[in-house]
Amino acid sequence: MNEKSPTKLEYYDHMWKLQSTATLISHIKGDDGRYGLILDRTILYPQGGGQPSDTGFIHIHGLENKFVVHDVRFKDGIVFHYGLFENVGGEFEPLLEIGKEVSVFVDEPRRKLNSRLHSAGHLLDICLPRIGLDHLEPGKAYHFPDGPWVEYKGTIPPNEMQNKQKDLELEANTLISVGGKVSVHIFPYDEAAKLCGGCLPDYIPKGSTPRIVSIGDNPGCPCGGTHVVDISDIIKIKV
Repeated sequence: MNEKSPTKLEYYDHMWKLQSTATLISHIKGDDGRYGLILDRTILYPQGGGQPSDTGFIHIHGLENKFVVHDVRFKDGIVFHYGLFENVGGEFEPLLEIGKEVSVFVDEPRRKLNSRLHSAGHLLDICLPRIGLDHLEPGKAYHFPDGPWVEYKGTIPPNEMQNKQKDLELEANTLISVGGKVSVHIFPYDEAAKLCGGCLPDYIPKGSTPRIVSIGDNPGCPCGGTHVVDISDIIKIKV
């Protein structure tokens, strides 16, 4: 694999895998002193889709100091792992040998929290029709811990707003208490559209093979993020 080949996104198929091996393909060094490591594959989630990036560390085999990953970004098919080597001075220049095998480790508490928040957003989509708000159209979402939200297009009469808020919270927490498996699969476009209620959003190119996340037997949703194993793992939602 050369440095311009797309990075294989291992979390796409293995969302709950927290450790893996990869090969160092290339590296850069920024003006701020941080390095950016490029691997042939990664289990670390890059920021996007309303979800913050994973953090963690990378151990380059044969190198004593581990590389602490502060941020992960995706650009033109390539994943950049930004961070610093641990316990070294400012003049440290590691011997980064291209082709070296590395071990990649995900910060588990952060991944679990981000996955709970992302799944909670999807769960609200499922709850809206159940409380009579199926006319609302999902829009943008923000699954960050500092104040997550999901945006919908449409209107709710002001005199119903407070009751609908309570109904939504009750419905979501009822479903969480019952539980439901979260499944992720990649499908041909037409099959994916059927699983998502008959159509896909305009931003999904026709002829593509979207990754669909489904909760229990409910309609799926195209999504590139990480999620919980079962919605009971969300524990509780406050709307």
